[in-house]
Amino acid sequence: MQGDVRLDEKRCKGCGICVAMCPQRVFTPDDRGKVRVGRPERCTGCMVCENLCPDLAVTVHPVREGREGGLSRSPAV
Repeated sequence: MQGDVRLDEKRCKGCGICVAMCPQRVFTPDDRGKVRVGRPERCTGCMVCENLCPDLAVTVHPVREGREGGLSRSPAV
């Protein structure tokens, strides 16, 4: 399974928790001391970053591969 990870730059204060805790190293710090989604293709949808972000700046939508080989978002639970 993959994940569609998004970062709300207006909410992000650059604490670096997502950078430190992401097991796939999806996030990278930028030159302004903030965070960016540097490697979105690595996201597995584990939701660690979303669950730990104190500013609610990260959202992850799990994506599953469909029968035709395309990707689609999983329905909201």
